[in-house]
Amino acid sequence: MIRAKCEVLSNRRAGVYYSLTLVAPDIAEQAKPGQFVEIAPPPGREFLLRRPFSIHQASRRGGWAGTLEVVFDVVGPGTRWLAQAQAHDVLDVIGPLGRPFQVPKELSTCLLVGGGYGAAPLYFMAEELRSANKSVHMIVGARDHERVFKPIEGKRLANSLTITTEDGSMGETGRVTDLLADVIARTGSQVVYACGPNPMLRAVAEHCLARSVPCQVAVEEMMACGLGVCWTCAVPLIALDGRGWWNVRACTEGPVFNGARVWWDRWLGPKSGEGPVAGSGEGFDAMPESQTVEAWPG
Repeated sequence: MIRAKCEVLSNRRAGVYYSLTLVAPDIAEQAKPGQFVEIAPPPGREFLLRRPFSIHQASRRGGWAGTLEVVFDVVGPGTRWLAQAQAHDVLDVIGPLGRPFQVPKELSTCLLVGGGYGAAPLYFMAEELRSANKSVHMIVGARDHERVFKPIEGKRLANSLTITTEDGSMGETGRVTDLLADVIARTGSQVVYACGPNPMLRAVAEHCLARSVPCQVAVEEMMACGLGVCWTCAVPLIALDGRGWWNVRACTEGPVFNGARVWWDRWLGPKSGEGPVAGSGEGFDAMPESQTVEAWPG
């Protein structure tokens, strides 16, 4: 983990979102897809805690070597302040933080599933997979066409790109999970990576678990410190033998987890119409062999 004073190279709109590029050569050199950085507000602000942001891109070589890019939406005072950052401003940044996605050693066909600007880390991951000679397919969804994240970039990076919007204003009408089974079958995808809202991650993980498809998810959780000290980002994880569970920290043991091992009912609550959440992890079925790949995080 590195703490650095990073100059703002640019802060521009990306649809309805903001794309912030920082000069951060040391962090960029170590960054991997799925990791994040924490940016501190300036002194004197009424909000004190750093804000976590997934790494969208890390340029380690070429004309823009040494830069990091994060993407965000304005949802509160912290992101409202960051949206006003201008070129040559200097921000206090720590990173790269958390556990990244893992590139499969043997499986060759990968499906990346993203929702809204939560899909941002998947573009970084797509580049890593392509450099490892993997076949890359993507499903990108959002509420409407303005919130579909970088569809042109997705077409450049992926062998195939499927777009969904809930209002039907771009691509297929519906959610990414509505087309998940069809895309997996059509592309022959052997492993799934997902980023986006937690309910979407839950649906993707449960779909993959039912079909014994390995799945990694980058969860969204409040991270007050980002260093594993405060325990505000706890996620319940099922034991490998399925006979218990424990709370782990999204900022250090995650944010990337094996989707089959997250105890979604305990974390997000039961789905509508289901019974109450159980009080312990006793009685879980053991993890399927395909979901206990040694390289999978969590």
